[in-house]
Amino acid sequence: MKELSSFLQNRSVRRVGVFILIAFVLYLLRSQMNIILLTFIFSYLITRLENFILRRISIYRQIIVLILYALIAAVIVFVFVKYIPVLADQINQLVKFGNTFLKTDSNNDFINYIVSLANQFDIMKYTEQGVSMILTYLTNVGTVLMNVFIALMLSLFFSLGKEHLVSFTNQFSTSKIGFIYEEVKFFGSKFVATFGKVIEAQFIIALVNAVLTTIALWILGFPQLMTLSIMVFLLGLIPVAGVIISLIPLTIIGYSVGGVEYIFYILIVVIIIHALESYVLNPKLMSAKTNLPVFYTFIILIFGEHFFGIWGLIVGIPVVMFFLDVLGVTNQEEIEQPKDTISHT
Repeated sequence: MKELSSFLQNRSVRRVGVFILIAFVLYLLRSQMNIILLTFIFSYLITRLENFILRRISIYRQIIVLILYALIAAVIVFVFVKYIPVLADQINQLVKFGNTFLKTDSNNDFINYIVSLANQFDIMKYTEQGVSMILTYLTNVGTVLMNVFIALMLSLFFSLGKEHLVSFTNQFSTSKIGFIYEEVKFFGSKFVATFGKVIEAQFIIALVNAVLTTIALWILGFPQLMTLSIMVFLLGLIPVAGVIISLIPLTIIGYSVGGVEYIFYILIVVIIIHALESYVLNPKLMSAKTNLPVFYTFIILIFGEHFFGIWGLIVGIPVVMFFLDVLGVTNQEEIEQPKDTISHT
């Protein structure tokens, strides 16, 4: 009994037990996972934006919070009501055009070669599966809007009553379940430090990619710029693969607008934006300890989509980064760098 008692009091054992408990609770709440994730993302991003504004403007925090939430709610409603139905229709037409494009012979040998490769790998089959999944989400606007509304309200209540919420929650540290609270607090701080920051970085990268791509498409004279920019932004939330996936619809539209010449223009634009993301934005924004190799990134995206659908594509990388941080997996180059610096000095 003494050995069992000392085993259960071990910090590592307790931590693993609490983690399993948290995972079990989240499993029971899996039907509400959309609201849980949206609430966390809204709360984290708006808190970061709120702090950014307060460092530059001296004003009551509650006023900033209310203004931000009012603006975000207005933008979301405007986009969902005006552009999401148009985007769903455009994607549907794009799939039909892609099927026609792959079944029609062209006078250009290069295009015929690309089409033969696409038919050989049956690209449209996989594209249609992905697009049909996206269309299911886009056309079910009522449910999505309700989830967004509930998440926004919960996030608003959290932001307005943050101080009281924190002080009340801290009372659990002196309660009979204080040891559980301490472990939950540990995992919570790790989750915010990794998952939250990676989500923030993905959001900023997707926004920059969408703005730059929209400017390039405007110069090339593409139609329906707003719907295309929304599509690029949503796909940009998928790390690494989002830019590559957006290449498929953009090249098809580019061919319909300006022929083979526009396909090369789109390829150049995507290559430049992808290079900007890989070599400028990611190193500056990704503050997590481990930079995942591209191979691991795609493996995570594939399995994340298989088990969790659209959310798996968006939050798969942040969740893995959270686990790596909890397990203490670090980049050896970052560990050795201070030693090199000291030796040179």
